[in-house]
Amino acid sequence: MCDTCGCHINEHTDTKTVEVHESLLAANREQARKNRAHIEAMGAVAVNMISSPGSGKTTLLEHTLDRLAGKMKIGVIEGDIETERDADRIRKKGVPVVQLTTGGACHLDAPLVHKGLHALEHQSKDGKFDLIFIENVGNLVCPATFDLGEHERIILVSVPEGSDKPAKYPTTFHGADTFVITKIDLLKYFDFSLDEARTEALQLNSGLRILQVGAPAGLGMDDWITYLQELPAR
Repeated sequence: MCDTCGCHINEHTDTKTVEVHESLLAANREQARKNRAHIEAMGAVAVNMISSPGSGKTTLLEHTLDRLAGKMKIGVIEGDIETERDADRIRKKGVPVVQLTTGGACHLDAPLVHKGLHALEHQSKDGKFDLIFIENVGNLVCPATFDLGEHERIILVSVPEGSDKPAKYPTTFHGADTFVITKIDLLKYFDFSLDEARTEALQLNSGLRILQVGAPAGLGMDDWITYLQELPAR
């Protein structure tokens, strides 16, 4: 069981039952509201990136930072159960970054991000940013329940994971603003249906924006960058 979100797994069946205490969620929502106000006081828009492990979130961020260098002031909050490896990769880009390690919890929550925002703010001379990326812990279940104070929630699914993820994780897609299909340069090697992924995602959330990227190959990156640059004006 996850002590933070109350996620129980029945060891005798394939069924997973999620129980979340309302008091925990209420406290998280209140802190998320404060986080959002804090982020806006920093002049920024925050993006919460949610996906399974290995979807390519950090790789996409690396290529994004290269393309937006000198165009937007960016900060990054990295969430992982352990290690600073992802933060180390972002530091090499010369961007302010804070690593948040959960010590076993399967997601970030608003109080933890609150600490991260203050730490990130101290890395900036004026405490201001245009865009703050929050890379959540790799998980398509628990992070969907917790508002972090973000303005935009992005769900990423990579081609090797399969095109049935929207149908399997409906709650995650219900709460998303944008769906990014990653590693599209691998489509010829995997049985992934773009039509299936798009159709099932839109059935769950008709207002969902859908993008397709293959970051190392530069595929779809122009549309991705345009989307990010337009966020502060929304």
